[in-house]
Amino acid sequence: MITLVAVVSATYAWYIYNTSRHTTNVRMAAGAGASLQISNSYDGTYGSAAVLDSFAGRLTPVSTNRVSGGFQKVEKFTEGSDNQPDLVASIFGSGERTDYYHTSLYLRTTGSATDIYLADIGFEDSSASSPISSAIRVGLVIHRPGRQTAIADEYIFAISDKKNPEAQYNTATGQEGYVLDCTKTDGSTVRFTPYTSAAWCDYNQNTGVVTLKNQSLKLCTISGTDTGQAGTPVQVELYIWLEGCDEDCTANLADQTLRNLAVSFAGVVE
Repeated sequence: MITLVAVVSATYAWYIYNTSRHTTNVRMAAGAGASLQISNSYDGTYGSAAVLDSFAGRLTPVSTNRVSGGFQKVEKFTEGSDNQPDLVASIFGSGERTDYYHTSLYLRTTGSATDIYLADIGFEDSSASSPISSAIRVGLVIHRPGRQTAIADEYIFAISDKKNPEAQYNTATGQEGYVLDCTKTDGSTVRFTPYTSAAWCDYNQNTGVVTLKNQSLKLCTISGTDTGQAGTPVQVELYIWLEGCDEDCTANLADQTLRNLAVSFAGVVE
Protein backbone atom coordinates (compact mmCIF):
# COMPACT_ATOMS: atom_id res chain seq x y z
CA MET A 1 0.00 0.00 0.00
CA ILE A 2 2.88 2.36 0.77
CA THR A 3 4.45 1.54 -2.58
CA LEU A 4 1.21 2.34 -4.39
CA VAL A 5 1.00 5.76 -2.76
CA ALA A 6 4.63 6.43 -3.64
CA VAL A 7 4.10 5.58 -7.27
CA VAL A 8 1.01 7.73 -7.64
CA SER A 9 2.50 10.69 -5.80
CA ALA A 10 6.03 10.66 -7.18
CA THR A 11 7.64 13.34 -9.30
CA TYR A 12 8.04 10.66 -11.92
CA ALA A 13 4.66 9.13 -12.73
CA TRP A 14 5.95 5.57 -12.67
CA TYR A 15 3.41 2.81 -12.20
CA ILE A 16 3.04 -0.93 -12.75
CA TYR A 17 1.46 -2.01 -16.03
CA ASN A 18 -0.13 -5.33 -15.10
CA THR A 19 -0.87 -7.59 -18.05
CA SER A 20 -1.49 -10.75 -16.06
CA ARG A 21 -4.85 -11.22 -17.79
CA HIS A 22 -3.83 -9.77 -21.14
CA THR A 23 -1.51 -10.74 -23.94
CA THR A 24 0.15 -8.35 -26.35
CA ASN A 25 0.49 -10.03 -29.74
CA VAL A 26 3.52 -8.72 -31.59
CA ARG A 27 3.48 -9.16 -35.35
CA MET A 28 6.11 -8.14 -37.88
CA ALA A 29 5.46 -7.64 -41.58
CA ALA A 30 8.03 -7.16 -44.30
CA GLY A 31 5.82 -5.82 -47.09
CA ALA A 32 7.19 -4.39 -50.32
CA GLY A 33 6.82 -7.50 -52.46
CA ALA A 34 8.39 -10.94 -52.44
CA SER A 35 12.03 -9.80 -52.54
CA LEU A 36 12.02 -8.42 -48.97
CA GLN A 37 11.69 -11.22 -46.44
CA ILE A 38 11.50 -11.50 -42.67
CA SER A 39 12.07 -14.25 -40.10
CA ASN A 40 12.18 -14.61 -36.32
CA SER A 41 15.53 -16.44 -36.44
CA TYR A 42 18.70 -16.13 -38.51
CA ASP A 43 18.38 -19.59 -40.08
CA GLY A 44 14.60 -19.71 -39.87
CA THR A 45 11.88 -19.67 -42.49
CA TYR A 46 11.72 -16.33 -44.32
CA GLY A 47 8.53 -14.92 -45.77
CA SER A 48 6.43 -11.77 -46.05
CA ALA A 49 5.49 -11.77 -42.34
CA ALA A 50 6.54 -13.24 -39.02
CA VAL A 51 4.72 -13.62 -35.70
CA LEU A 52 7.02 -13.04 -32.75
CA ASP A 53 6.60 -14.18 -29.17
CA SER A 54 3.66 -12.65 -27.37
CA PHE A 55 4.30 -10.69 -24.20
CA ALA A 56 2.33 -11.76 -21.16
CA GLY A 57 3.40 -10.46 -17.80
CA ARG A 58 4.28 -7.13 -16.26
CA LEU A 59 5.81 -4.08 -17.87
CA THR A 60 7.43 -1.74 -15.39
CA PRO A 61 7.93 1.82 -16.70
CA VAL A 62 11.57 2.39 -17.49
CA SER A 63 13.42 5.19 -19.22
CA THR A 64 16.40 5.71 -21.50
CA ASN A 65 17.77 8.02 -24.14
CA ARG A 66 19.70 5.18 -25.81
CA VAL A 67 18.54 1.58 -25.92
CA SER A 68 22.04 0.10 -26.09
CA GLY A 69 22.89 2.09 -22.96
CA GLY A 70 20.27 0.19 -20.97
CA PHE A 71 17.09 1.09 -19.09
CA GLN A 72 16.58 2.51 -15.60
CA LYS A 73 13.63 2.50 -13.23
CA VAL A 74 12.76 3.98 -9.87
CA GLU A 75 13.82 1.90 -6.86
CA LYS A 76 13.23 4.29 -3.99
CA PHE A 77 11.26 7.42 -3.14
CA THR A 78 12.23 10.06 -0.57
CA GLU A 79 10.36 12.82 1.17
CA GLY A 80 10.05 15.90 -1.02
CA SER A 81 11.37 19.31 -0.09
CA ASP A 82 9.94 22.78 -0.83
CA ASN A 83 7.92 23.01 -4.05
CA GLN A 84 8.07 19.24 -4.52
CA PRO A 85 5.49 16.49 -4.10
CA ASP A 86 5.38 14.70 -0.75
CA LEU A 87 7.29 11.77 -2.25
CA VAL A 88 9.97 12.18 -4.90
CA ALA A 89 11.63 9.53 -7.05
CA SER A 90 15.23 9.64 -5.87
CA ILE A 91 17.10 6.39 -6.40
CA PHE A 92 17.24 4.57 -9.73
CA GLY A 93 18.45 1.12 -10.68
CA SER A 94 18.96 -0.90 -13.83
CA GLY A 95 15.89 -2.15 -15.63
CA GLU A 96 15.50 -5.91 -15.60
CA ARG A 97 14.81 -8.06 -18.66
CA THR A 98 11.22 -8.63 -17.47
CA ASP A 99 10.50 -4.89 -17.33
CA TYR A 100 10.21 -4.56 -21.11
CA TYR A 101 9.73 -6.59 -24.27
CA HIS A 102 12.83 -7.60 -26.23
CA THR A 103 13.21 -9.90 -29.21
CA SER A 104 14.97 -10.06 -32.57
CA LEU A 105 13.87 -10.33 -36.16
CA TYR A 106 15.90 -10.79 -39.32
CA LEU A 107 15.50 -9.10 -42.69
CA ARG A 108 16.95 -10.21 -46.03
CA THR A 109 16.30 -9.72 -49.72
CA THR A 110 16.37 -12.00 -52.75
CA GLY A 111 16.72 -9.02 -55.09
CA SER A 112 19.03 -6.07 -55.49
CA ALA A 113 20.44 -4.08 -52.59
CA THR A 114 17.50 -2.57 -50.73
CA ASP A 115 17.10 0.41 -48.41
CA ILE A 116 14.85 -0.43 -45.47
CA TYR A 117 12.27 1.96 -44.02
CA LEU A 118 9.63 1.65 -41.35
CA ALA A 119 6.22 1.61 -43.04
CA ASP A 120 3.83 1.44 -40.08
CA ILE A 121 3.40 0.63 -36.41
CA GLY A 122 -0.15 -0.56 -35.93
CA PHE A 123 -1.65 -1.06 -32.49
CA GLU A 124 -4.88 -1.52 -30.57
CA ASP A 125 -5.51 0.13 -27.22
CA SER A 126 -7.69 -1.58 -24.65
CA SER A 127 -9.25 1.82 -23.86
CA ALA A 128 -9.77 4.78 -26.17
CA SER A 129 -10.23 7.13 -23.22
CA SER A 130 -7.02 5.99 -21.49
CA PRO A 131 -4.74 5.08 -24.40
CA ILE A 132 -1.65 3.26 -23.16
CA SER A 133 -0.15 3.69 -26.63
CA SER A 134 0.47 7.34 -25.74
CA ALA A 135 3.36 6.26 -23.49
CA ILE A 136 4.68 3.28 -25.48
CA ARG A 137 8.05 3.41 -27.22
CA VAL A 138 9.47 1.05 -29.84
CA GLY A 139 13.22 0.77 -30.13
CA LEU A 140 14.95 -0.72 -33.18
CA VAL A 141 18.61 -1.69 -32.82
CA ILE A 142 20.12 -2.44 -36.23
CA HIS A 143 23.11 -4.77 -36.50
CA ARG A 144 25.63 -5.09 -39.29
CA PRO A 145 24.89 -7.88 -41.81
CA GLY A 146 25.63 -11.38 -40.61
CA ARG A 147 25.25 -13.49 -37.49
CA GLN A 148 25.95 -11.96 -34.05
CA THR A 149 27.48 -8.79 -35.44
CA ALA A 150 28.10 -5.38 -33.93
CA ILE A 151 25.41 -2.70 -33.63
CA ALA A 152 25.31 -0.26 -36.54
CA ASP A 153 22.48 2.12 -35.55
CA GLU A 154 19.48 2.42 -33.27
CA TYR A 155 16.24 4.36 -33.36
CA ILE A 156 13.46 5.10 -30.85
CA PHE A 157 9.89 5.72 -32.03
CA ALA A 158 6.79 7.01 -30.27
CA ILE A 159 4.06 4.80 -31.70
CA SER A 160 1.13 7.18 -31.27
CA ASP A 161 0.23 10.86 -31.33
CA LYS A 162 -2.64 10.22 -28.91
CA LYS A 163 -2.61 12.08 -25.59
CA ASN A 164 -3.50 10.75 -22.17
CA PRO A 165 -6.22 13.04 -20.74
CA GLU A 166 -4.52 12.83 -17.33
CA ALA A 167 -1.04 13.56 -18.65
CA GLN A 168 1.30 15.59 -16.49
CA TYR A 169 4.91 16.62 -16.87
CA ASN A 170 6.66 14.15 -14.64
CA THR A 171 10.40 14.57 -15.12
CA ALA A 172 12.68 16.34 -12.67
CA THR A 173 12.73 19.36 -14.99
CA GLY A 174 8.94 19.62 -14.91
CA GLN A 175 8.98 19.94 -18.67
CA GLU A 176 7.89 17.79 -21.56
CA GLY A 177 10.47 15.94 -23.61
CA TYR A 178 13.05 14.72 -21.08
CA VAL A 179 14.10 11.12 -20.32
CA LEU A 180 16.66 9.51 -18.02
CA ASP A 181 20.28 9.85 -19.13
CA CYS A 182 21.56 6.28 -19.60
CA THR A 183 25.12 7.35 -18.75
CA LYS A 184 24.16 8.42 -15.22
CA THR A 185 22.43 6.76 -12.28
CA ASP A 186 21.41 9.78 -10.24
CA GLY A 187 18.11 10.48 -11.99
CA SER A 188 19.61 13.03 -14.38
CA THR A 189 17.46 13.72 -17.41
CA VAL A 190 18.29 14.87 -20.92
CA ARG A 191 16.13 16.33 -23.64
CA PHE A 192 15.10 13.63 -26.09
CA THR A 193 12.69 13.61 -29.03
CA PRO A 194 11.68 10.20 -30.41
CA TYR A 195 10.91 9.66 -34.05
CA THR A 196 7.24 9.69 -35.06
CA SER A 197 5.18 8.56 -38.03
CA ALA A 198 6.70 11.46 -39.98
CA ALA A 199 9.82 9.28 -40.29
CA TRP A 200 7.95 6.39 -41.93
CA CYS A 201 7.61 5.82 -45.65
CA ASP A 202 4.25 5.42 -47.37
CA TYR A 203 3.61 1.86 -48.51
CA ASN A 204 0.60 1.01 -50.69
CA GLN A 205 -0.36 -2.58 -49.87
CA ASN A 206 -2.49 -2.86 -53.01
CA THR A 207 0.14 -1.76 -55.51
CA GLY A 208 3.33 -2.47 -53.56
CA VAL A 209 4.56 1.06 -54.30
CA VAL A 210 6.78 2.73 -51.70
CA THR A 211 6.76 6.53 -51.55
CA LEU A 212 9.35 8.38 -49.51
CA LYS A 213 8.42 11.51 -47.57
CA ASN A 214 10.71 14.43 -46.79
CA GLN A 215 11.44 13.01 -43.33
CA SER A 216 11.44 9.30 -44.20
CA LEU A 217 14.23 7.67 -42.21
CA LYS A 218 16.36 4.94 -43.80
CA LEU A 219 17.06 2.31 -41.15
CA CYS A 220 19.67 0.34 -43.06
CA THR A 221 20.61 -1.13 -46.43
CA ILE A 222 20.32 -4.88 -47.03
CA SER A 223 22.71 -6.38 -49.57
CA GLY A 224 21.30 -8.23 -52.56
CA THR A 225 22.63 -10.69 -55.13
CA ASP A 226 20.61 -10.00 -58.33
CA THR A 227 20.62 -13.77 -58.87
CA GLY A 228 17.54 -14.73 -56.90
CA GLN A 229 19.71 -16.00 -54.06
CA ALA A 230 19.11 -14.47 -50.66
CA GLY A 231 21.58 -11.90 -49.42
CA THR A 232 23.06 -11.80 -45.92
CA PRO A 233 20.38 -11.27 -43.25
CA VAL A 234 20.44 -8.25 -40.98
CA GLN A 235 19.41 -8.62 -37.34
CA VAL A 236 17.00 -6.03 -35.94
CA GLU A 237 16.48 -6.08 -32.18
CA LEU A 238 13.00 -4.94 -31.18
CA TYR A 239 12.28 -3.32 -27.81
CA ILE A 240 8.87 -2.26 -26.51
CA TRP A 241 8.57 -0.36 -23.24
CA LEU A 242 6.61 2.17 -21.26
CA GLU A 243 8.57 5.42 -21.10
CA GLY A 244 8.34 6.33 -17.44
CA CYS A 245 9.35 9.96 -18.05
CA ASP A 246 6.68 10.50 -20.69
CA GLU A 247 4.11 13.01 -19.49
CA ASP A 248 1.45 10.54 -20.68
CA CYS A 249 2.74 7.81 -18.36
CA THR A 250 0.41 8.31 -15.41
CA ALA A 251 -1.48 5.99 -13.09
CA ASN A 252 -4.78 5.98 -15.00
CA LEU A 253 -3.08 3.71 -17.56
CA ALA A 254 -2.16 1.06 -14.99
CA ASP A 255 -5.11 -1.20 -15.83
CA GLN A 256 -4.78 -0.80 -19.59
CA THR A 257 -3.07 -2.99 -22.15
CA LEU A 258 -1.82 -2.77 -25.69
CA ARG A 259 -3.75 -5.63 -27.24
CA ASN A 260 -1.82 -5.89 -30.49
CA LEU A 261 1.24 -4.38 -32.07
CA ALA A 262 2.30 -4.82 -35.69
CA VAL A 263 5.49 -3.34 -37.11
CA SER A 264 5.82 -3.16 -40.90
CA PHE A 265 8.91 -2.57 -42.97
CA ALA A 266 9.23 -1.64 -46.63
CA GLY A 267 12.17 -1.63 -49.00
CA VAL A 268 13.36 0.64 -51.80
CA VAL A 269 15.77 -0.85 -54.34
CA GLU A 270 18.88 1.29 -54.70
